[in-house]
Amino acid sequence: MTQDRALHTTGQGLRIVSEPLPGVRSVALGLWIGVGSRFERSDEGGISHFIEHLLFKGTDRFSAAGIAEAFDAIGGEVNAATGRDHTVVYTRVLDEHLEQAFDVIADMLQQPVFRELEQERQVILEEILMYEDDPGDQVHDLISEAVFPDQPLGRPVIGTADVIAALPADHIRSYHAGHYTAGNVVVAASGSIAHERLVELSEGYLAGLDPGEAHAVVPAAPAAPRLVAREKPVEQYHLALGGPGLDRSDDRRHAMGVLDVVLGGSMSSRLFQEIREKRGLAYAVGSYSVGFSDSGQVGVYLGTREDNLDEAARVIAHELRRMGEEPVPPGELARAREHLKGRLVLGLESPSTRMHRIGRAVLGGTELLDVDEIIARIDAVTADDVQALAREYWDPSRMSVAAIGPSADPVRRAASHLAPDLLEAA
Repeated sequence: MTQDRALHTTGQGLRIVSEPLPGVRSVALGLWIGVGSRFERSDEGGISHFIEHLLFKGTDRFSAAGIAEAFDAIGGEVNAATGRDHTVVYTRVLDEHLEQAFDVIADMLQQPVFRELEQERQVILEEILMYEDDPGDQVHDLISEAVFPDQPLGRPVIGTADVIAALPADHIRSYHAGHYTAGNVVVAASGSIAHERLVELSEGYLAGLDPGEAHAVVPAAPAAPRLVAREKPVEQYHLALGGPGLDRSDDRRHAMGVLDVVLGGSMSSRLFQEIREKRGLAYAVGSYSVGFSDSGQVGVYLGTREDNLDEAARVIAHELRRMGEEPVPPGELARAREHLKGRLVLGLESPSTRMHRIGRAVLGGTELLDVDEIIARIDAVTADDVQALAREYWDPSRMSVAAIGPSADPVRRAASHLAPDLLEAA
């Protein structure tokens, strides 16, 4: 599978990347902004997510209803998302409607009037309450806080109620002006699109962006392993085990992907089979790995009742230690490599997946490989590569534990099977 990918940078610093996909009639378009929770001070936590919401509240040319009607009129989809190191506003439309969609989405990005700001503030406060009511989601931020305490990478993207309630309107406007600049934006598109046409639309509709440059992030500083236990009257215990991982440009990232598939990233993975299928200890269990520009994070998640918590923790500890002590058998390694390649290739049959892949890569300065190159790197992963990563990053005695449940005591007992010498955070 080959790509006719193209990249162009304008004189203002705006980066424009495209990847055509023959045989489709749609275009997936994304405007990627290098701003997210990593760029926020503690007293402005959640401001990037707040601004993402406000982009949809209207411009001088389009009301909030007008934005919705414009996309409905062309049968298009429009949405946005905020992460730790990016914000993206994206759409998918028929190729014949690309210019209309670009016009609206570019105006949203450059000319928001922050209409109904106080009303939207209340919406986000409600969203935070909903997040607080979902311990299965919240525990992932809790483990990030344990791994990266007192720094942006350890704070929730959504922010906290006290900060959101206090953010002044003028600071929100100035934050937008300072980060939504040409040098901090990437235009990405895939599908039925010619690169020259994308450049023409970008230079025309995004001409109002100030030049600006990408903003530096606060360097990540993983802390010593610790235990964070939060008591809450919920039905299950939600436990996460985590530690620092690879940055997104590390040459070993493909081996880490294979390791994740073997450990907990698939239905045939060790954690899924041992904890759910063989013992019935949990409905939800799995592992993950995420990379940032200068660091990364690995983790395991488990949701179970108190009666099963100890045994599940012992199984997790055993499987993690086994990853570092024993090489993955050839058949299991081959299955994991094929699983990873299959997910990659099947995903790239979607213009939206391709757009997200190239947009985030260009925004973050990640090496952008062709599919055949990625497949070759996955095929080159050896059992020794996986075992070395397991020893370095997945040793449970060197990882933090975070949990949400009715009482901290069962969490402490379970954590003792994973990392017996954890220092409990206040």
